[in-house]
Amino acid sequence: MSKTVTVSDQNGTEALAAKLAAVARAGDVILMHGTLGMGKSAFCRAFIRAVADNPNEEVPSPTFTLVQIYELDRVPVWHFDLYRLSDPEEVHELDIEDAFADAISLIEWPDRLEYLTPENRLDIHIEPGSTPDGRVFKLEPHGDDWVTRINDLVVDPS
Repeated sequence: MSKTVTVSDQNGTEALAAKLAAVARAGDVILMHGTLGMGKSAFCRAFIRAVADNPNEEVPSPTFTLVQIYELDRVPVWHFDLYRLSDPEEVHELDIEDAFADAISLIEWPDRLEYLTPENRLDIHIEPGSTPDGRVFKLEPHGDDWVTRINDLVVDPS
């Protein structure tokens, strides 16, 4: 079961990120799929700001650092960008298993995980929408808990 959400602009992306942030908890893994420039980092930035309950939270891209860790009051969030990795063994050096156990993990370019991809996760596929800033988000839950949360998710079209 998957759910498709279409947004017309960045505000819609931020609203969807906030809805998902509200139901996310420690141990959750969210895999972000999409081509370059599709808005994976923008979605993650909005998600982290929603978890932080701070729209001004500084959220730099982890493109060069590979991981940014946010020790937030509600739950820690680890934001990974695996684009520059060529071997899944390199992922171990990022302590990703610790994040999987104790934090919310947002992972851009998750194809680099290969055999490390967790069974219970939410895959988010982002594609272009019908407007320049519009996007189509396909939410694919894996595991009963994610299926329930995505089924119960109410998203207003924007």
